[in-house]
Amino acid sequence: MMRMTRKWVVALAGLLQPILAAPQAPTTTTTTTTGSFETSVPTLTVSTSVPSPTAPLTATLPSQAPLPPVQPWCIGQIFCPGAVLQTVNIAQLYSDPKTFVDKPTSKSAQQVLSDFSAFNLSTVTEGDLVNFVETDFSGEGLELEAAALTNFNANPAFLNNVTDPLLKAFAQIVNGYWTQLARNTNQSALCGEYPSGQCESTLIPLNHTFIVPGGRFREQYYWDSYWIIQGLLKSELYSTVNATLQNFMDEIEDFGFIPNGGRTYYLDRSQPPLFVNMVYDYVAVTNDTSILQRALPLAEIELAWWANNRTTEITSPYTSQSYMLARYSVNNTAPRPESYLTDYLTANDPTLGTPLTQQQVEALYGELASAAESGWDFTARFEMVPQYGDPGLRTYNIKNTIPVCLNSILYSAHTLLADLYGESNSTAATVHRQTATNIRAGILDLMWDASKLAFYDFNVTSNARNSFFSVATYYPVWAGIIPDEVLSSQSNAFGYFAAINLVMNKYNGTVPTTFVDWSGQQWDAPNTWPPHQYIILEALNALPSNLTTNTLPTPGSGQSTYDLVPSGQLSLTESQLPGQPFRGAQASQNVTATGPGADINALNGTVVNGGNSTSGEGWAATLGREVANRYFTSALCSWHATGGSIPGLLPRLPDSELNLTNSVNNTGNMYEKFSILNVDSSGSGGEYTVQAGFGWTNGVLLWIAANYGQLLVAPECPALVASSSSASSGALSYLKSSLSPATIVVAVLVSLVVSTHFTFV
Repeated sequence: MMRMTRKWVVALAGLLQPILAAPQAPTTTTTTTTGSFETSVPTLTVSTSVPSPTAPLTATLPSQAPLPPVQPWCIGQIFCPGAVLQTVNIAQLYSDPKTFVDKPTSKSAQQVLSDFSAFNLSTVTEGDLVNFVETDFSGEGLELEAAALTNFNANPAFLNNVTDPLLKAFAQIVNGYWTQLARNTNQSALCGEYPSGQCESTLIPLNHTFIVPGGRFREQYYWDSYWIIQGLLKSELYSTVNATLQNFMDEIEDFGFIPNGGRTYYLDRSQPPLFVNMVYDYVAVTNDTSILQRALPLAEIELAWWANNRTTEITSPYTSQSYMLARYSVNNTAPRPESYLTDYLTANDPTLGTPLTQQQVEALYGELASAAESGWDFTARFEMVPQYGDPGLRTYNIKNTIPVCLNSILYSAHTLLADLYGESNSTAATVHRQTATNIRAGILDLMWDASKLAFYDFNVTSNARNSFFSVATYYPVWAGIIPDEVLSSQSNAFGYFAAINLVMNKYNGTVPTTFVDWSGQQWDAPNTWPPHQYIILEALNALPSNLTTNTLPTPGSGQSTYDLVPSGQLSLTESQLPGQPFRGAQASQNVTATGPGADINALNGTVVNGGNSTSGEGWAATLGREVANRYFTSALCSWHATGGSIPGLLPRLPDSELNLTNSVNNTGNMYEKFSILNVDSSGSGGEYTVQAGFGWTNGVLLWIAANYGQLLVAPECPALVASSSSASSGALSYLKSSLSPATIVVAVLVSLVVSTHFTFV
């Protein structure tokens, strides 16, 4: 691993600044020592992938496309786009391309390159490359080590807000998962300064403890950390939040921006800029204003990076006014190292018709990297011609899209930064409020459709507002941008959120990112993502109280809740929406697509797994309660379906059922994404297998527990099989509310002891 000394960092930063300112399988395991639960040092099992090519070891490699241009932002010749990286990926030694670039070399960079140069690439075999990676590379993840959370509190105060005994116990278990996801840089594994060190790695060493998302995401990530921090604050892990912010500030000092994640192959891109929001929330909860002495100047640097590298002037076709607005636009002309084979095949798949020109290939690689910067990698939202799989990705147009979510985040950042300055620097505060005002005006002018009561991205290519509906529509109100039309009446305010009501009634799960379910991309239906449930709930909370007192509207006679959605808002007819399958024997059939029968989850005053209605509840409170309960339902039921149990509260499913989810030896998964269709399963699709862990899932769950705890009701999880006994379908109704607090504590401690053996890396 490269030791990131100050000299090395300064040199790298000097290299990066002009570049970034330019126009736009089988495993072996190693286990660390284990401390007691009280000291919060978990058993950390590092899974090291063994190369397992699908082709015979004697087979030679397929012919390769020409190597991409050298990427000036990327460091070295091993893990950057080039001969080594492309050849190893073409051999398909690992099921996940990220595995290879996360493996430190076991030799010096010079020796590894010398060993590789001995190959004749026209005759090299799969076996040759297997021997090469086994001899010259170490295990992925060995540069990191488990970290002790010395201030961990197994019983934070927010748990007292959760009145349901089972859900309180579950929240307490999830609170304990922070101890499984805490990491430090393993100083003993550092290689020395590049390029003269004894080995080479992609890790960006960090100076402070951090929380990883989990699974393949074994390093710190930028926008994930915002929702992780929401949970850490509720868990009273204030020093861990501070450490996370210090790591980000180190990166701003070193690179001038916050990279996508903690690897050098992320140094060409950032992620949604939520740093100021993180600092603001930390200060609001802890009153630790001392952090501002360092954070405020560095927040200026980060926002200047976005202004200088990702902002463009847009003249409105509607008002002729001009605005400085941001887009995702990564300067990249090669496959992403962590997704090299995936990007390479998207660009070079010979089955996809006319081959792309080299210029088109390089432009496509820039689009794919920009999609990764958005965090939404990938979605039909940014495709010019939405299609299934790679044909759709080949039409990606994110660099010519002004995203409503990104600009809402930047509006929020400038507004909150002005508030953090307060009277201490009124000049700076005024500048940021003026910038925020310009962004707000641009969002309302370019992206708000008053007739549809929704926000849409602005398309620079067509010089017009898109009509593609996504949950990004809720980001402006989350950020405090509420259109006059929404403020004008309760009817309009509900209309803006009417799609949420449709989901609660029509589907089993939470709110999907989009209603397109045929792209095969993970940021489309049927997937739903934890961060967006948080955004929706906070957007509902942002409405003035005078807009939320009416009861929830009901559909007209013979209609479904689709009838309540403003005309044209979804740009889909009711029959074009994703189908909701039945369970059990009718699993191959969908619920009727239209009419009142489509609202399969509607109940009197609530929805299935939506909690209990209360007297005098306004429509926004109803939707908030239902979304909060559905989120808990998805997290708990999928955890239970993959081996989770709580002694005395939630029986473990029999092995015959857990075998269906490959969970016989598991103790419950917290997934990165869920399904709109099934509350007991993960999401699916995309360029990698679904990940468990999971940082932002845990953070949102704890935030919901703290803010909606008294409204949460133990869900009814569906049976995994039609003939299942009540151990599955009735396990959660088995709960007896008379259980004593002492019983709950014992149950949680037993479950935590079991769950420390779950592998989160």
